Amino acid sequence: MQSTASSNAYAERFVRTARAECTDQMLIVGERHLRAILSDYIGHYNTGCSHQGKGMELRAPDDDPDVIASPIPAARIQRHARLAGLINEYRQAA
Repeated sequence: MQSTASSNAYAERFVRTARAECTDQMLIVGERHLRAILSDYIGHYNTGCSHQGKGMELRAPDDDPDVIASPIPAARIQRHARLAGLINEYRQAA
């Protein structure tokens, strides 16, 4: 039974985060619109959003764990807007 309670905690945390960062900030006009918004938000949450992890470090899921983060000049950072600019992701320019 403990695994069910643990799964519920993760699901509840995701729903609370999705509401606070996304759906509470938008006017949703139908189920199709909601599905499109949540699909984009889930993409951000799984790939571009930093999550607290091992050792309380903030890393995005796609970050290489063997690379130590260092300051990057602002000119070398690109902004990628998601959800019509509601959420921004930042990446190092090539």
